[in-house]
Amino acid sequence: MRKTYRRRGKKPKAALDGLELVVEEGGVHGFLGPNGSGKTTTLRCLLGLARADSGSMRLLGTDVPSALPTVVGDVGVLLESPAFFPAYTGRLNLRLLATAASLPEQRVDEVMELVGLRDAAAERVKGYSLGMRQRLGIAAALLKRPKLLVLDEPSNGLDPAGMKEVRELLRRLGDDDVTVFLSSHLLAEVQQICDDVTILARGKYIAGGRVADVLAAQATGAIRVGIGDAPRAAQVLRAAGFQVTDDGQGLLVDQVPDGAVVVRTLAEQQLYVSWLMPVQADLEQAFLNLTEGSGLDEGGPA
Repeated sequence: MRKTYRRRGKKPKAALDGLELVVEEGGVHGFLGPNGSGKTTTLRCLLGLARADSGSMRLLGTDVPSALPTVVGDVGVLLESPAFFPAYTGRLNLRLLATAASLPEQRVDEVMELVGLRDAAAERVKGYSLGMRQRLGIAAALLKRPKLLVLDEPSNGLDPAGMKEVRELLRRLGDDDVTVFLSSHLLAEVQQICDDVTILARGKYIAGGRVADVLAAQATGAIRVGIGDAPRAAQVLRAAGFQVTDDGQGLLVDQVPDGAVVVRTLAEQQLYVSWLMPVQADLEQAFLNLTEGSGLDEGGPA
């Protein structure tokens, strides 16, 4: 899929440059990329809010945007900041949406319970915090009992307790036959909740798959060593050919095929390790490794 934005007085910008993306049915799929990488543009094209220049798209097995009306009833969406009538209560806002979609009023109370807004249902939206409005947006997206839930930054504005509630909700939905497609910049959250991820840069697919597989591919084989005489231990290891840095949490030794070699090298100099542990790759570091030099924060369409 390709999409180029043409701006007066500026060079055309390719928001999507031959993007190929497949999301398997079920579970929670993370959609990641730097600002300007094409995440929001992808979602807008998929939902018929923008037109791709070339390529084809299928949503729940249906060609879009040509046949979008036949499938949109099975898709729930929270894209960018949700908009509600501020002088109406949260419940009334959802009732209006439910009525427009010919949904039973009972569903309103069900989704407000799901997102933790039952006690605030009778309050006017203008008194809601940003996080409460975000949860109300998720509730609106769930009204239709969607098969596919598309969320753009669903944890925006949430405090830690709210983030935990949303994380648990999305995980339950992903385990219950709903495909959750989640765009987020909160990589620690994505790592906790997602089964699979896709990473974009400059409108192109650069990595993806099961979260564990993406992390394993970025593993450096580093270990962290705790030892009493860290300066001397670092000197000994460097003399033996190891790459060593002291990051304040212990000695970080890169590209170690076997930790026993480090222990033996130090013990031969009467330096004895207090503890040793492998450095686990996290999604944030994997993301930075994969997108480094890919044109971060260029200020173009996301």
